[in-house]
Amino acid sequence: MKNSEARLSLVGAGPGDPDLITLKAVKALETADVILYDALANEALLAYAPETAMKIFVGKSAGMHYRQQKEINRMIVNYAVTCGHVVRLKGGDPYVFGRGHEELEYAEKHGIPTTYIPGISSAMAVAGLQGIPLTKRGVNESFWVVTGTLKDHSTARDLYFAAQSSATVVVLMGVKKLPEIVSLFKAYRGEDEPICMIQNGSKSNERSVTGKLHNILSLQEEAKLAAPAIIVIGQVVREKFLAKIQQKELARVT
Repeated sequence: MKNSEARLSLVGAGPGDPDLITLKAVKALETADVILYDALANEALLAYAPETAMKIFVGKSAGMHYRQQKEINRMIVNYAVTCGHVVRLKGGDPYVFGRGHEELEYAEKHGIPTTYIPGISSAMAVAGLQGIPLTKRGVNESFWVVTGTLKDHSTARDLYFAAQSSATVVVLMGVKKLPEIVSLFKAYRGEDEPICMIQNGSKSNERSVTGKLHNILSLQEEAKLAAPAIIVIGQVVREKFLAKIQQKELARVT
């Protein structure tokens, strides 16, 4: 039964911590008739929705697709027409490797009014929560955000250009490609370049390993870190090392 006018709100759920949702996103959830949510969107956010709202999991993760993208697109339009306000809740920011704009375009082609509500991307926030600034004066001048794996499962070509720069490089969806990424960056930056892997960033079960290109593979294997995780490569990762040293020195003094 249709409760409100057909429309789509494309909402970023943030990196995982439910407190990192925006106020505008909460307001969208509070007026939802249907919520289509992803695997990386914290289910705790569904509590903001009315009890009458339909809450449908359409998650996709590495190697596992509960729903195909074409089916999700059709669901957005069908539920908007039949039920009203559809909230498409996607982890991080929908426009950062989230295929959000494809869904928005599809809805608009079918006459559905749309709204984009940004979310905090793991590409920006997760490194900082681990004590790693993406930029620091005197250390680097820019940062790159690159996908580790393309649609055909090949390695992204932009990684080759990123490796040749002095920029901080944040790799999303790159865990399975870690050996190739490490080999590539070693060739251009040497084996002592700092690197950090962060799994489930911002969530209560967050885990990380920090090392250098020459030992990160063994550290990852020992820690058994897996997707979802981001990879941060660059001299700014040293700030995490320095912070640990300072904490140890402070502990000895006190």
